[in-house]
Amino acid sequence: MSNPISNRAQRLRDAGYKLTNARLTILSILESHGGHMTSAEVLEQVEHTAPEIGRASVFRALDLFTRLSLIRPTYINDSSTPTYVMLPGGHHHHIICTNCDRIIEFDECHLERLEHELEHRFDVQLTGHLLEFYGLCTNCNAEQPD
Repeated sequence: MSNPISNRAQRLRDAGYKLTNARLTILSILESHGGHMTSAEVLEQVEHTAPEIGRASVFRALDLFTRLSLIRPTYINDSSTPTYVMLPGGHHHHIICTNCDRIIEFDECHLERLEHELEHRFDVQLTGHLLEFYGLCTNCNAEQPD
């Protein structure tokens, strides 16, 4: 009896890509961590889980997953190293504290109308989005002088 594959792996297969051991391993690592990982963290986990998978394979998989809107790189705190986040349902949302870098995730998405407008206006087919708001969290806001 074979193991069922994740929805993201099925999307990979549906897009015409082979479900290689490297891709499935990297995808599994991202999924188990909620996708909030830098490439260095992914490489470290891959080395621990499946050392036969090379660095180039990891970066090719991250690039492929990004092109298929399975993940999206986000640059937190002006970092030059992206943190990869999963895009469940094609979108992901954050509020990022500009003082302590706390990340608050939220699921509500009221952008369907804007997505349709952008598709028609620019003649594109959108496959996902990453929405980030920046501000001060409750703790950091409380520390601000009046």
